[in-house]
Amino acid sequence: MEQVQDTFTTAVDARIIQAYKEFLLNNGHQPASVFKFAKELGISEEEFYRHFGSFEGVENRIWADFIRNVIAPLETDEGFHSFSAREKILTFYFALFEELKKSRSFVLLQLKNHRKLEFTPSFLRDFKSIYEQFISGIIDQGKAAGEVAKRPFFDKRYAGVFWFHLGFLLLFWRDDNSSGFEKTDAAIEKSVNLAFDLIGKGALDSAFDFAKFIYQTKA
Repeated sequence: MEQVQDTFTTAVDARIIQAYKEFLLNNGHQPASVFKFAKELGISEEEFYRHFGSFEGVENRIWADFIRNVIAPLETDEGFHSFSAREKILTFYFALFEELKKSRSFVLLQLKNHRKLEFTPSFLRDFKSIYEQFISGIIDQGKAAGEVAKRPFFDKRYAGVFWFHLGFLLLFWRDDNSSGFEKTDAAIEKSVNLAFDLIGKGALDSAFDFAKFIYQTKA
């Protein structure tokens, strides 16, 4: 599995991130300007720009940190490396939603205006990149172990398909009002099992082989 590159966070980074999250939660929108935000934080506008290029950059870092905080301990967990691809993705998803739960109010605010995530919001740009890199490594291991079917052309798109899958889960969790988000836990387990039934060797491959046979027979 490819190692996910970490981003060094300074004390000023952390102050900016925390102040930005608090402003968003208290006001429901971005600050009016970097100048005003920086002044209220007690730093110069120039200092802000030494750490982030924009408020969107702050949001990108927040979401990237969410997923890095989940992946980093998994990468060093010997038990995790012994899991099957299916078990790794299940473990990752459960850990990710536990991490997001710590900042649920912020996450809900960010996702509230998004009915679908086919078009990736700017704040998820780095999050998506890290996610697809991580998932691709797991899928490649699954292929090597025979757990994931090698399908010409299509198997290169598995990471993208899983991104749509995660988008579904994010919005499901956003709208989940069940105790302890137990419905989301069930959705994770059932949808991951379905995904691996589809990308594993089974009915789809039999159907493909039969269609190929029919085509070759008639050719």
